[in-house]
Amino acid sequence: MATLSTGVLTAASQWGGMQSLAAAPSSTRRPALRIRRSHGSAAGYAVGRSKRSVAVRCAATLNNKPVGGDQMLVYVPPHPLIKHWVSVLRNEMTPSPLFRSAMAELGRLLIYEASRDWLVTVSGEIQTPCGIAECEFIDPREPVKVVPILRAGLVLVEQIGSVLPATQTYHLGYVRDEETLQPKMYLNKLPEKFPEGSRVLITDPMLATGGTIVAALEELRNRGADPKLMRVICAVAAPPALTKLSEKFPGLRVYAGIIDPELNDKGYIIPGLGDAGDRSYNT
Repeated sequence: MATLSTGVLTAASQWGGMQSLAAAPSSTRRPALRIRRSHGSAAGYAVGRSKRSVAVRCAATLNNKPVGGDQMLVYVPPHPLIKHWVSVLRNEMTPSPLFRSAMAELGRLLIYEASRDWLVTVSGEIQTPCGIAECEFIDPREPVKVVPILRAGLVLVEQIGSVLPATQTYHLGYVRDEETLQPKMYLNKLPEKFPEGSRVLITDPMLATGGTIVAALEELRNRGADPKLMRVICAVAAPPALTKLSEKFPGLRVYAGIIDPELNDKGYIIPGLGDAGDRSYNT
């Protein structure tokens, strides 16, 4: 990995693109108490359509300028712990309890990355034992709306309480028809309408054909959620799903443990990690 003088952290990948960008520190003194929305620097893969696969290229900004505009960005954080847990998940010899634990740990790390420059905060001053200090907290009046897609999406958010201090959790349940590969909804616990400006975090371990995640995001958008304020967390993503998402949800951000190149004739990601739900719950 190379560190550039601009503060951009780059890492080589199978796609040959940049994977992360350090946020620049701010020296601006904040007023006693206010709500602000983070707009720090970030970078990721800009996903576009090509004839045979997803064309992935680097997109980045500096000095707090917007990233990607209306393009969808896919982030693959180059952290060694993320690579470690993905490797544990891939191993066919990993027993179910360890697989589930690894999926939860990967989810925790990706949620941490996804929440960077995204959460609403309040700032002010507090009294420490030794003096006055400026402070900044996550605004409890703006909880992140967490939407795990059942069943395997639940595992990715098992440790979310150790990362996000303010959340509300809703559930969507889909089952995939193994013949048509199309999703069928069997559970919907979303609110009738999301408040304007809601941050919505969606978890689904495998983005393969894209049918389930597209159906879920369309349901969220129909209920007032803005794709530009959504974050999708997955363990593994494949080009078909990323292509569909980029076409339908401009401005979306996807955080993946890894991107694999293809699907087999049954719609499974290759090399992937198998059926995430079955391996998580030993079924």
